[in-house]
Amino acid sequence: MRTGVILPSFRADADAAFAAAGQAAAAGLDGVFCYDHLWPMGQPERPALAPFPLLAAIARANPGLWVGTLVARIGLVPDHVVVAEFDALAAIAPGRVIAGLGTGDRLSAAENEAYGVPMGTPDERRRSLAACASALVERGITVWVGSGSTRTVALAAELGIALNMWAASPGEVAAQVARSEVTWAGPTPVPGDGAQAIGPLGADLAGAGATWAVFGWPAPLDEVAALGTWAG
Repeated sequence: MRTGVILPSFRADADAAFAAAGQAAAAGLDGVFCYDHLWPMGQPERPALAPFPLLAAIARANPGLWVGTLVARIGLVPDHVVVAEFDALAAIAPGRVIAGLGTGDRLSAAENEAYGVPMGTPDERRRSLAACASALVERGITVWVGSGSTRTVALAAELGIALNMWAASPGEVAAQVARSEVTWAGPTPVPGDGAQAIGPLGADLAGAGATWAVFGWPAPLDEVAALGTWAG
């Protein structure tokens, strides 16, 4: 099972993200990821760094790391721009780009509304996701579909690409593995809050068949990297 961390990109500058990426590489993690939001959800007063230039710069500085989005949101920019952004990133980091794609939902709708960008219907966004995913797969870029509605989950299986399940239980991962490749992402467990510790959680996710485990920032990077010893 490969391991990754989501970079701290809800900042006014990239210093924290660059430091986190360097620490992740030094610890032996496989990849780093960025959200694709105009602001942290529900907090429009806070800044957010655009994911593609940040990931491109990090990829150049850390040639051993995979870089990806969790997730690039369909409908925020036109479909051809989504594909072009990943094309540019893949030119800088060939063979180590993960195009996490998602359809967005009511929680992210305010970002579109603030700038007059139409959301489209869920079916329209799924059709766009399928078109973008197919174009990226043809280019040899790894694609993950962010889990959402039942139809979006089914779409990953139809396209033959990985489903990224956010904060799913190992049991939910195991149930989906029968239908598609599954990658996992979620918040880093906080000691004492009753959540399963990173080590046991990673072992269970690997045993369930997850091919990646990606944790939110901040994360104990040595513990996350150690999960890579578990076979998925």
